[in-house]
Amino acid sequence: MGNFALAKAKATCTELVKKRNTMCYQGLRNKLCLRSDIFLPSEICDKLVNTYMELVHTNSNFDSEESFFQLFSDPRSTRLTRVQLREDFVHDRDLEAIRKQDLIELHLIYCNNLSSRSLKTLICFRETLVSLCLFNCSNLFYKKGGAPLACNDESEDSPASRQALETDFNFEGFNRLRLLNLGGLSEEVDVETLLRPLKSLTSLDLSNVQLQGTAFLGQWKDRLAFLVLYNVDLSEELLNTVLELVNLRHLDISQTDPLGSLDISGHIMLDNCTVPHFEEAMGRPSIEPCKSSIYPFQELKRPLQFLGLYDTTLCNVTHIPAYKVTGSKNEDQVLNAIEAYTEYRPELAHRAINQLFDIARIQHCSQLLRALQLVIAALKCHKYDKSIQVTEYRSDQSVRLRREVIEVVLNGMEQYQEVTVQRNCCLTLCNFSIPEELEFQYSRVNQLLLKILEPARQDESIQRIAVHLCNALVCQVDNHHKEAVGKMGFVKTMLNLIQKKLHDRMCDQVMEFSWSALWNITDETPDNCQMFLNCRGMSLFLECLQEFPDKQELHRNMLGLLGNVAEVKALRPQLLTPQFITVFSNLLDSKADGIEVSYNACGVLSHIMFDGPDVWSMDEPLRETVMDKMWRPSRVGTVSSRRNINYRSFEPILRLLPQTISPVSQHWATWALYNLVSVYPSKYCPLLIKEGGISLLERVLDLESSHPETKDMARKVMEQCENFKEDPMETNHGQEVNYEQRG
Repeated sequence: MGNFALAKAKATCTELVKKRNTMCYQGLRNKLCLRSDIFLPSEICDKLVNTYMELVHTNSNFDSEESFFQLFSDPRSTRLTRVQLREDFVHDRDLEAIRKQDLIELHLIYCNNLSSRSLKTLICFRETLVSLCLFNCSNLFYKKGGAPLACNDESEDSPASRQALETDFNFEGFNRLRLLNLGGLSEEVDVETLLRPLKSLTSLDLSNVQLQGTAFLGQWKDRLAFLVLYNVDLSEELLNTVLELVNLRHLDISQTDPLGSLDISGHIMLDNCTVPHFEEAMGRPSIEPCKSSIYPFQELKRPLQFLGLYDTTLCNVTHIPAYKVTGSKNEDQVLNAIEAYTEYRPELAHRAINQLFDIARIQHCSQLLRALQLVIAALKCHKYDKSIQVTEYRSDQSVRLRREVIEVVLNGMEQYQEVTVQRNCCLTLCNFSIPEELEFQYSRVNQLLLKILEPARQDESIQRIAVHLCNALVCQVDNHHKEAVGKMGFVKTMLNLIQKKLHDRMCDQVMEFSWSALWNITDETPDNCQMFLNCRGMSLFLECLQEFPDKQELHRNMLGLLGNVAEVKALRPQLLTPQFITVFSNLLDSKADGIEVSYNACGVLSHIMFDGPDVWSMDEPLRETVMDKMWRPSRVGTVSSRRNINYRSFEPILRLLPQTISPVSQHWATWALYNLVSVYPSKYCPLLIKEGGISLLERVLDLESSHPETKDMARKVMEQCENFKEDPMETNHGQEVNYEQRG
């Protein structure tokens, strides 16, 4: 699929799942339904399903939809022909939903939530299937139900509820089936009985399958062209059977562990059959069979297209009659091994990736783009395979190796501007702990991401990932990092993205992440707050409010950012206009996102009121009118309200406490502290005590101007902190749900 087609399919898929597209609607029991006047051909449906699976596996911000496959239940409106599904996101109900489709190709890989119910569904495809892969679907041949009592709380789709082996299924009636992959099939399944009805196979993969006998393979002696017996025990019977397969063009009998000695008299084996070293060393390396360093291959008429010699000593010889060789001799062989083994043999792939890291560390990686793409493909293909994700990071090498991977990725981002490479590089960075593991290359990472986001029109998926990374990188870092990134043009870049989204009248994740990133980068960073104002930030704020009046998450992020601006005394006069004050005053009544929007609006006004009546130069609205309105949200707010905010310091709040010029600001600050120490005592009681908040609250009690309700809350805050000191084990199990970092 081309880049444009893939991006289009992803956008369509996202819209379908988010129920915003006009093609579908939300029916009974919240199931997605396709509209009756829609027909989608297989060219579109196949891409939608396969793109949906890719998004589920690679995009942490993409939420799966339980009823997604119901969209393809009726072949009168949708057509599926080639479908690839993988891992635990796939359930029996998903296959059942598409049982009426005339599938030609069905690949199920690591689908451990499938049970024998899906075998019955497979029968529905028997008249059309040409290619079928059931690789490592460990529970497919087992019935569900009847689990032990200890497993009664398992869901219907849990592998723990496996019961008895399904013995009634075979491939009777699958007359068109030509390609079959049963890799990882349970040893309890009778392979011979299962496969006997298949008369026309040309390709068979039985990787990691324990065979009781192999003579049955002879039934395809005139047809089988492709046979994979990876990790299958070699025996004389098996080799005799293989020799009968007269049309065989590809044979794989490789093993996970290195081959030792093997004595099979009368057969040509590759052990101890290489020419002497002094003979093979003569002349330049050649792939001509007649010059082969391996005697048996000298009889070939032409070089092999592929020869797997990984984990053998044969990969080290000079003359190998094959165009592509896997092994560990050099970079090319290692890359070939990663490419060949990623999909179905992660245990070999992760060893090859480790060898690639050694090459990159000790020598020089001459095929950087290919290496980068192959490692990224492995990370994406085996998102939940620890051996691939960790790639044998030993404790003493972990930091160094992970840094090397990051540097390889950043080198790729600098050298190759192609969209797919850039997107995959960004996805790889998402696998690391951000910002901690990227901090050693902090400026470089940010510069590369901002460069990606520079073009006015950018691939939507890479734009979303890059903005997400930008946001995560300015979250929970020191202010000098934020200042440095601000000087790179971070603020202007985010505002440009917001401007573009406004032009397109689209409030999506890019829009929300951009405001969230601005919220984070302006936290206790006056220079960045000034940049926001200088780059028309307030105008964009007003335009977003007007264009997207119902987007609660957006409003929360924008008001959080303006709270940061309002904390800077030198910048507050720029907020003190009739237009802005009226907007903030109106938002005091907002019910959006719980209390967050009204809370933040009140916070902005509290800092402005703190400067006193002398700076209030406007006639409308009156300062007293706005203050009267401010009392309402702070009084109405529920103290137990959960918060989508994360304070590193209370300093901006504490400065509002011991003063008489604006009692409403004092009240808002006291309520904010009361809420935080009540809902999250283990986090915020120690912070308040550490920053001297108790003595400031005592001064609130001494001031005659303090409102009685404010004093009452101040006492409760002090009591909460005192109780926490006496019982430090007291915690509240409510967890903050956002990753925005607020000063």
